[in-house]
Amino acid sequence: MCLTIPMRIEEIDGPRARCAAFGQETWASLVLLFDTPPAPGDYVMVSVGFAQKVVPEDDALKTWALWDEINATTNGV
Repeated sequence: MCLTIPMRIEEIDGPRARCAAFGQETWASLVLLFDTPPAPGDYVMVSVGFAQKVVPEDDALKTWALWDEINATTNGV
């Protein structure tokens, strides 16, 4: 099963972006978003190293809040 995580773009370097979420950072390829290139500060859905879709900030933050709630309920297990 793959999990897609909303992440905030911190920096863009050519065809890839440094993205952050939950205190973690990763580089994600932007090749799937060549029609609508994102910018630093945008939120993107990232899975297996690829940014797949730009999402509204409100949606990303709501998702982060749900993950925080799940972690609190399961004690991070």
